[in-house]
Amino acid sequence: MYNISLSKIKKSYGDLTILHSVDMEIEEGEFIVILGSSGCGKSTLLNIVAGLDTCDTGRIMIGEKDVTDLEPSDRDLSMVFQSYALFPSMTVKRNLSFGMEIARVPKAEREAKVAHVAKLLQIDNLLDRKPSQLSGGQRQRVAIGRALVRSTGVCLFDEPLSNLDAKLRTETRVELKKLHSDLGFTMLYVTHDQVEAMTMADRVAVMNKGRVEQFAPPQDIYEKPANLFVASFVGSPVINQIEGTLGADGVFDTGETRIDLGGYDFDHGKPEAQDAVLAVRCEDIDIVSPEEGHITADLDFVELLGADALAWVVYHGKRLSVRMSVDAARALPKHVGLRFVLPKASVFSAKTEQRL
Repeated sequence: MYNISLSKIKKSYGDLTILHSVDMEIEEGEFIVILGSSGCGKSTLLNIVAGLDTCDTGRIMIGEKDVTDLEPSDRDLSMVFQSYALFPSMTVKRNLSFGMEIARVPKAEREAKVAHVAKLLQIDNLLDRKPSQLSGGQRQRVAIGRALVRSTGVCLFDEPLSNLDAKLRTETRVELKKLHSDLGFTMLYVTHDQVEAMTMADRVAVMNKGRVEQFAPPQDIYEKPANLFVASFVGSPVINQIEGTLGADGVFDTGETRIDLGGYDFDHGKPEAQDAVLAVRCEDIDIVSPEEGHITADLDFVELLGADALAWVVYHGKRLSVRMSVDAARALPKHVGLRFVLPKASVFSAKTEQRL
């Protein structure tokens, strides 16, 4: 197992900058998820760590070794791709062991590693089959197993679950997290799926347009997003946002009502007077009578989700969501009050979009 250090990684293609001076320190044995939408640079960053692409400037350290200019085979890591990339003419056992054969690992060691990993991944009964005889989930396990038998402690994953159906994604996600717990490898995992990030990661790096917007434990990212982009990107439904003016006295003025943010923990003590955005998760809003709420809104529609429900209301032409019980949602009147759990809210500067 090794730690990974990325320092000022930049990458451009002509005039298009893909990565803007990315810094990241990954501890030995951590499960790190790089989360972002398509085109944000997350796969490019992973390929640079793997040695499949080069950076224009910057340095990559794996353990005590500077691997910036080394070939992929010299970096002491393994990688699982989005496509399974299995050899169709080889059995599962041969697919698992082939990399070690090329590296001239002794046969006894190869056999022992294959048997160990196959048992961990519950594919030990599939070793004599070929990829065409496997399901999608089984093929993905073989691809993961191939990386594990070659790894010396660092594994890279490039959206490995995206080809699986919803049920298999959930099952494999759980297995991967358990595998990490059992093996203790350092894992760097790229995905656009925030559920994967929130459930598997020790820390999440949220990327946007080639920059790391926030690098923190998943619950910190959810509860205290560093900026408006992170707040909007992480969480479903999208976090509710209300625009207004923040006074130096900590009072937020929506233009219709004034909300005392006395229960809110500002990052730098007293705030400066400025235009701001109050952002609140749907589960941090209570529906009350219009007289008891911070604001009043009109019920638009109710979305029943089985275990709970989302009430969608309209405030000044903007739709807001409130998570609540199914029974309470069915009994809602047309005109309601919304009371915010202010200690769990987020306030952002309208100008910089950074957390206040």
